[in-house]
Amino acid sequence: MTYTEDSLVEQPAIGLFAALGWQTMSAMEETFGAGSTLGRETKGEAVLATRLRAALCKFNPALPPEAIDSAVDELTRDRSAMSLEAANREVYRLLKEGIAVSVPDREHGGQKAERLRVIDWEHPENNDFLLVSQFSVVGSLYTCRPDLVGFVNGLPWVVIELKKPGVPARAAFDENLTHYKDQIPALFWYNALLIASNGTDSRVGSLTADWERFFEWKRIEREDEPRRVSLEVMLLGTCDRNRLLDLAENFTLFSEHKAGLIKIIGQNHQFLGVNNAIASMLEARALGHGRGGVFWQTQGSGKSFSMVFFAQKVLRKLAGNWTFVVVTDRVELDKQIAKTFKTTGAVSEAEGDACHAASGAQLRELLRGNHRYVFTLIHKFQ
Repeated sequence: MTYTEDSLVEQPAIGLFAALGWQTMSAMEETFGAGSTLGRETKGEAVLATRLRAALCKFNPALPPEAIDSAVDELTRDRSAMSLEAANREVYRLLKEGIAVSVPDREHGGQKAERLRVIDWEHPENNDFLLVSQFSVVGSLYTCRPDLVGFVNGLPWVVIELKKPGVPARAAFDENLTHYKDQIPALFWYNALLIASNGTDSRVGSLTADWERFFEWKRIEREDEPRRVSLEVMLLGTCDRNRLLDLAENFTLFSEHKAGLIKIIGQNHQFLGVNNAIASMLEARALGHGRGGVFWQTQGSGKSFSMVFFAQKVLRKLAGNWTFVVVTDRVELDKQIAKTFKTTGAVSEAEGDACHAASGAQLRELLRGNHRYVFTLIHKFQ
């Protein structure tokens, strides 16, 4: 038997995706045009339009065909004039909020606005999950062929590059993923996460992350599991259908900086910690004891982002008129956390200044009002 990357790493990975409920297919012998393998006309297409259209029709049965057409056009339109990260953010918003379409108003005549759903966030298993190995895409100079591409409703969400054991996982990032982003940007307009692995060392990162910001995924369900960094743990932790949708919907942020737009995806400890904190909070409310628990993180582990993930997920997924009070004990920490909420768009500039308590009296005022966020130093409580 030959010890190739395919037999040692790729085939077991494909088997794992199948076990997670994904349909799997090889594009090695892909045909194009009528009756094609993946419904593509040419190798230039990064989206599987037939699958996308089928999902849109399924989630939006009341909308006319013209609305579906306009949504497909909006999702697949050429974004090559934009930066990669700006294009990715634009598509992400369409996936998360739905696409605004105008449809005939039968009751009152004229047109009315509707939101067309692209993803069924509430029922992950309702979506179409397809893993394609050896998927070729033509770029301006080269044809690129990532090892594995995971499609959700026909959109390429996950790109995985593999190396055989003994070759550093970093080589998959340096030699392949970086090259693909440059050569076939259209594949990455829809990207949720990138994975590089040699079977034993596996890392996941966002579209804008350099290798230093690619991180391991060591635990699947709980913080007290033994730590493992294999490709198996990575895929079970991030590409399980429920977890992948949770990561995309609730653990993805775009942060504006002087250096440009940065995409952040929740790390393993943030993902587990925030979800545990939400479960604990719900339990505290249900049982009425009011003890939410402690979310413990070390310095430099992304506490501010964890706070944004927590607040944004609660606001999006749990009904209620929520107010989040962010209390710190140092001025620079107070400023830093408020700034994180602003740069990620969780709080607007105007809102940010208005909900920052400058005195004990203003804090009382803010807590009486109907504010989504209140930032304060602990001694303002007096």
